[in-house]
Amino acid sequence: MLLQVDELHFGFAGHSLFQGFDARIPPGVTWAGGDESTGKTTLLRLLAGELTPEKGALQVNGIALAEQPQAYRSQVFWVDPRTQVFDALTPQTYWDGVRKQFPAFSEELLADLVEGFALAPHREKSLYMLSTGTKRKVFLAAAFASGAAVTLLDEPFAALDKASIALVLELLQEASSHPSRAWVVADYVAPRGVALAATVALGS
Repeated sequence: MLLQVDELHFGFAGHSLFQGFDARIPPGVTWAGGDESTGKTTLLRLLAGELTPEKGALQVNGIALAEQPQAYRSQVFWVDPRTQVFDALTPQTYWDGVRKQFPAFSEELLADLVEGFALAPHREKSLYMLSTGTKRKVFLAAAFASGAAVTLLDEPFAALDKASIALVLELLQEASSHPSRAWVVADYVAPRGVALAATVALGS
């Protein structure tokens, strides 16, 4: 397994979301599905090492988050698509930062994604100037170009136009057969037409 979660416990303000949660994430595409407030985004934040579990262990490629947090996080791509943290940056500056974080970052793929998502006119605009959908496409371009061992995607189709949705589905279908990388897609429904390596059912 590429990503392993054992006995995870986590909650907010006395409300427990995960109690003894286990997951095995293999290479390919895994769908983390559930209704509203079942912990989809929270799970991704935990897998990214952004939130600290009350109890439990997470490992990527045998590297434990608790023991080697920097090495763990260097293998996981995550950005909250609703974040305003990067709003002062341009897409190009944001991508430059992602490139420095992930050694396997693909310039060629990024160029293809800039064209596919029609992002070229927006490269030098600040992110706060972009529409919600365009901003999400900036983050998606970084996610797929990152080359990270584990890529976490939160509702990747939200606010996208039809052509961009088709492109993301195409990218995920290609990702579904990758032998050494994993994509975890958190959404209400599974990505249409994408072969899944595993499913994580939340709130059931």
